[in-house]
Amino acid sequence: MEGVYSELHSVVAEVGVPVSVSHFDLHEEMLWVGSHGGHATSFFGPTLERYSSFQVNGSDDIRQIQSLENGILFLTKNNLKYMARGGLIIFDYLLDESEDMHSLLLTDSSTLLIGGLQNHILEIDLNTVQETQKYAVETPGVTIMRQTNRFFFCGHTSGKVSLRDLRTFKVEHEFDAFSGSLSDFDVHGNLLATCGFSSRLTGLACDRFLKVYDLRMMRAITPLQVHVDPAFLRFIPTYTSRLAIISQSGQCQFCEPTGLANPADIFHVNPVGPLLMTFDVSASKQALAFGDSEGCVHLWTDSPEPSFNPYSRETEFALPCLVDSLPPLDWSQDLLPLSLIPVPLTADTLLSDWPAANSAPAPRRAPPVDAEILRTMKKVGFIGYAPNPRTRLRNQIPYRLKESDSEFDSFSQVTESPIGREEEPHLHMVSKKYRKVTIKYSKLGLEDFDFKHYNKTLFAGLEPHIPNAYCNCMIQVLYFLEPVRCLIQNHLCQKEFCLACELGFLFHMLDLSRGDPCQGSNFLRAFRTIPEASALGLILADSDEASGKGNLARLIQRWNRFILTQLHQDLQELEVPQAYRGTGGSSFCSSGDSVIGQLFSCEMENCSLCRCGSETVRASSTLLFTLSYPEDKTGKNCDFAQVLKRSICLEQNTQAWCDNCEKYQPTIQTRNIRHLPDILVINCEVNSLKEADFWRMQAEVAFKMAIKKHSGEISKNKEFALADWKELGSPEGMLMCPSIEELKNVWLPFSIQMKMTKNKGLDVCNWTDGDEMQWGPARAEEEHGVFVYDLMATVVHILDSRTGGSLVAHIKVGETYHQRKEVSEGVTHQQWYLFNDFLIEPIDKHEAVQFDMNWKVPAILYYIKRNLNSKYNLNIKNPIEANVLLAEASLARKQRKTHTTFIPLMLNEMPQVGDLVGLDAEFVTLNEEEAELRSDGTKSTIKPSQMSVARITCVRGQGPNEGIPFIDDYISTQEQVVDYLTQYSGIKPGDLDAKISSKHLTTLKSTYLKLRFLIDIGVKFVGHGLQKDFRVINLMVPKDQVLDTVYLFHMPRKRMISLRFLAWYFLDLKIQGETHDSIEDARTALQLYRKYLELSKNGTEPESFHKVLKGLYEKGRKMDWKVPEPEGQTSPKSAAVFSSVLAL
Repeated sequence: MEGVYSELHSVVAEVGVPVSVSHFDLHEEMLWVGSHGGHATSFFGPTLERYSSFQVNGSDDIRQIQSLENGILFLTKNNLKYMARGGLIIFDYLLDESEDMHSLLLTDSSTLLIGGLQNHILEIDLNTVQETQKYAVETPGVTIMRQTNRFFFCGHTSGKVSLRDLRTFKVEHEFDAFSGSLSDFDVHGNLLATCGFSSRLTGLACDRFLKVYDLRMMRAITPLQVHVDPAFLRFIPTYTSRLAIISQSGQCQFCEPTGLANPADIFHVNPVGPLLMTFDVSASKQALAFGDSEGCVHLWTDSPEPSFNPYSRETEFALPCLVDSLPPLDWSQDLLPLSLIPVPLTADTLLSDWPAANSAPAPRRAPPVDAEILRTMKKVGFIGYAPNPRTRLRNQIPYRLKESDSEFDSFSQVTESPIGREEEPHLHMVSKKYRKVTIKYSKLGLEDFDFKHYNKTLFAGLEPHIPNAYCNCMIQVLYFLEPVRCLIQNHLCQKEFCLACELGFLFHMLDLSRGDPCQGSNFLRAFRTIPEASALGLILADSDEASGKGNLARLIQRWNRFILTQLHQDLQELEVPQAYRGTGGSSFCSSGDSVIGQLFSCEMENCSLCRCGSETVRASSTLLFTLSYPEDKTGKNCDFAQVLKRSICLEQNTQAWCDNCEKYQPTIQTRNIRHLPDILVINCEVNSLKEADFWRMQAEVAFKMAIKKHSGEISKNKEFALADWKELGSPEGMLMCPSIEELKNVWLPFSIQMKMTKNKGLDVCNWTDGDEMQWGPARAEEEHGVFVYDLMATVVHILDSRTGGSLVAHIKVGETYHQRKEVSEGVTHQQWYLFNDFLIEPIDKHEAVQFDMNWKVPAILYYIKRNLNSKYNLNIKNPIEANVLLAEASLARKQRKTHTTFIPLMLNEMPQVGDLVGLDAEFVTLNEEEAELRSDGTKSTIKPSQMSVARITCVRGQGPNEGIPFIDDYISTQEQVVDYLTQYSGIKPGDLDAKISSKHLTTLKSTYLKLRFLIDIGVKFVGHGLQKDFRVINLMVPKDQVLDTVYLFHMPRKRMISLRFLAWYFLDLKIQGETHDSIEDARTALQLYRKYLELSKNGTEPESFHKVLKGLYEKGRKMDWKVPEPEGQTSPKSAAVFSSVLAL
């Protein structure tokens, strides 16, 4: 009879060793038992056949068992072990020796909570086998944990049960169940039942009243009196919410939690030992398991053939041992007939019966030599040498399976350096300047790389080797938007990782640069810390970025939306209302909105019309639009303006909730424009062949129409042929007409006209120079509500199978940028440029709108209103003030004043223009260098090591406190450090950790602001190897503000000399003994500069100083550039030419 239990089987798990825990497997028909000796045993099925038995822990008892899909979790005192059901260890996680764990709870398939007698609960990720959280527990001693869809339930040794939030683990409610201790509890539905011990005069006594709580009202209901001493209890819901209460002596009683207990419902388990130690109920509620103190397991069921789970999978058993009865064969006998080996009879053809044609050896034809190798090969005698084009893995040759693919394969595998070799049209489809550019590293790093070969302008490119530098082109687009540049450079806030601040610092570097490339390392470092960027998939792994696995077009369009949204949020509360001087009547330009919103945001009305006739209107705004292409695939002409209007005023049919119908109904959703943005940003969404074919088809239609139009104009004057078109487009021709090449692959207009109609409609049309003659821009905007937008930038995705593709930008650079850079050619008008990382080249304007969809795919378009700059305040006020140099608190918790290594500047010590500041910086390595060893033994750097600044020191260069540091900041980092370079930097593990560091720890942004203020004020930095320091710190310092002792004591075409050797040679100082110290190095550099002024008579006697340098190099060669260690070694300061040494 269902619900009435009787004993089915008993079995001994381990003779004489008490059972500590029992658990029904949730996936297979198995019962698991753990003993006090740390041994685990499993039994299969209701007959309790022994399945596996193995030792889990050598000394501690097993306290809880939890079954997972692939194995079993065992919890002991301070150890969590995950083992296969056969006994193989999957992982073994050791906890702290001081831990005393008692309970575990599986919250989901990969997350585990572990609790015990300590005052915290650990959260373990089973995928990474690492501790992810440590939750503090106000009442220590969590021995039992349960979970429902509302709460975590924690049972404490003090007799309390706490209810905790599923997300934050904070206590929501607490029940004080028993005054002594808690023995067990269970939860079902809205009921919580507990049993335990109460305090009596003689000590603790088992309480025969079960405390029951209603979880809806969070209060106790009538206690349930039972007739046994409860030690274990479980809800066994079959038809009703029955409770099973078990005593340690073997008595078991069933009762309703809200009724009365009936003594007739008691049955007895006959344990072999004196006490029952454990109790568990199967998932199907058909079986109960008891374990006693003598190692015996009792199985009680409600039917003769019970199942432990509703749906169990099949259990794998070991194959039985097959005893071979065949006589042994002696393989050493050559005449032994192989027919003695039994072979099954089969009608199928055997593998050895292949026809001879298929069995004949056919060697594969060797693949042809790479065309690039043949082109660059140099012959010495009969041997040819060529550089490795790196198109294939070393020592691996892929064989082609299809001869038809040979031509495509040879094209896709040939590489070519981006610039510097002759063009070969039959090998390359991508134009040379559009190819992905890479930096060639030498043993000197970047010092001998010729960036001028790629950029002959005074604008700054961006280096591509930094992780996630795919966004370089979009950074350039934002920089050349004058209102955005001024707004961002005026911004400064207290947030450590603020993208607007870091972008402003990067824009400042681009302003200062005179053609030298910059790097956005600090901006990208802050970008990697933004959780939204990671959630949107914008942070690429190094392997994906190098191999081009990510879809760059989709990636940069998501990045475009993300950066506009992020800047809008960063600037929303910090904007100055006076920055906007637009038309005052618009409510859109309220001071509560950011200038980014005023520039990019478009106010819209979204209307939902149900078929019942009810209409819902809500206002919203967007920072950019996505092109929506028509479904019609015919070759009819479709202007870009028509597609843009369709995308802005989008109309679509979708299912939506209707309040009138009170259900989801098909609705027509339309979008109307209330306010047009000043900058129109468009994501092209050309992500498939369908959209690419649409662009290609429209470009062909536009090309035919342009040919017809211009041929009609010219035919009025004379006959012409297409071959003569170039002559007509030249200054010598009769009419100035575009050439055929300029008309190909063009569909995008340079200007568009947008007009707001009175009925909230929008008219969009392409704008040409002829139309501009009819409508004056000012009159059109003021009197007719007509706005003209000019194309300012296009971002394109370059498809190149050899390099994985890249992103470049065409940008129309305005007059103000040319005037600030003082371009030598005297360009004071607007000019289109191609920005391809550090390659910058002026281009014809038609090239910016020509898209050959085979390799050049549009991704993002930027249109700006005419006379946009006149609406905004374009003045830049440096937001960095002198108070950044004053004293500040350290992030380190253990820092004391006795550990202070510097004295901050006082107000009367503020630096002035031309003051000297000694500077030195130390670094740590975040990513190791990637290099390859060539066949000739030379080393080639593929990717340099990624460094991060760890310590920055600035010392006073004049005044009574000369030589005393005023900045000595250790930079806290959240990124993983792979090498602290302690021998060279003096930085030790823990120095950059705020929890244990005793140094003056600050953020990189805080120290960066101090250095920026010193640069802006005009001080001169004195140091050794400052070029690398400023590069890693990501600072652009004017050359006249840098006094580098590396170059002061250097002869042309000779080696650079170390600071240690210079200090010994000129100053008789031995520095950098065991490790480097930045304070010592900065002071030494200052002394060397003073020595340089003394020896060169302030630069007035270069001849005499040249003799000094000659003596320096001669001495260095004799000493092998090593500083002598013995004390008896004399310093060259005793020579006549060094009769006096300047003391500092």
